[in-house]
Amino acid sequence: MDLFDVYPLWPIEPVKASGCRIFDKDGKEYIDLYGGHAVISIGHCHPTYCKMLTEQLHKIGFYSNAVENSLQKELAQELGKMSGYEDYSLFLCNSGAEANENAIKLASFQTGKAKILALHEAFHGRTSGAVAATDNPVIQAPFNRTGNVTFIQMGDLAAAEAEMARGEYAAILIEGIQGVAGIFEPEKEYLKGIRELCDTYRAVLIFDEVQSGYGRSGRFFAHRHSGVWGDIITVAKGMGNGFPIGGVLISPLFKATHGMLGTTFGGNHLACTAALAVLRVIRKEALMENAVAMGDYIIRCLKDNKAIKEIRGKGLMIGIELKEGYETLRNRLLFEKQIFTGGAGKNIIRLLPPLNVDKQTIDIFVAAFNQLTEQKE
Repeated sequence: MDLFDVYPLWPIEPVKASGCRIFDKDGKEYIDLYGGHAVISIGHCHPTYCKMLTEQLHKIGFYSNAVENSLQKELAQELGKMSGYEDYSLFLCNSGAEANENAIKLASFQTGKAKILALHEAFHGRTSGAVAATDNPVIQAPFNRTGNVTFIQMGDLAAAEAEMARGEYAAILIEGIQGVAGIFEPEKEYLKGIRELCDTYRAVLIFDEVQSGYGRSGRFFAHRHSGVWGDIITVAKGMGNGFPIGGVLISPLFKATHGMLGTTFGGNHLACTAALAVLRVIRKEALMENAVAMGDYIIRCLKDNKAIKEIRGKGLMIGIELKEGYETLRNRLLFEKQIFTGGAGKNIIRLLPPLNVDKQTIDIFVAAFNQLTEQKE
């Protein structure tokens, strides 16, 4: 049997990793400034993380969620404290896809409506419902309808209000910071306007923090930079530092009933342990503060580079939009300088390094970036 070929693969096979470093099967060392789409939040093989998972594996790794699991309650309490959503409830699942799928279900159950107004162009979902709500090419027109989902360009509050006035929408769904689209942050006043629209038209405000959450922006959730609160917040990626886990933070306005949501593997013992380890390392090592400091440092170091059209983002969620003629820079960084970065289209490099990245590592990247852009390709 062959693999179903849906991903283009680089001819690099990592076999070992530590912190921001990855080693391939031939022993070659790479710097990881992408962390598998922001999955690696506290660095590869962090000792606290490895210790907690190993100890838990020797107790019990998994059992059905039909029995009590005190780790779930412990995780909910610690996540509530760190995020500021202490009075919310937590539903545990396995991925961003499941998190968004369940958020959409909850909004529909709460309002009795089926339609979703999606205010972003990225995707954090692979199920049919989540893909419909979050997978969209760059939008040229004000509206683009797909089934029960309407997409609107982020920032167009008048268009959002016109749609919401139809009275058909269960929820507005928006990322704290757009990730896959190229790192775009909603304006504070825009998010406040979206919050008001949801309140006016009795719709649910869902923040997709799958990529932008867990301290990546310097706040636990990126949308909190605006002062706005969500009714539902979805999380995954950096939540488990590589172990599959997702979650839905749910307002106390929602009443839980047995059978409303379900999952087989969600909230298993190992997943909860991984998530607890991540929270404790972020807190103990002040990684949100480090994200701010290192993010600001990257932007200061690169802001005058002649190849850059715009550099944007918050914390360690940075988009570098390149001028024409530098489209192969990402591949050159990887194959000539052994530095992993992310991409968005042909001309945007995304940086999503572990939150404990240090200045020495950033200096290596900046030197490589500057050297490769000294002459136009």
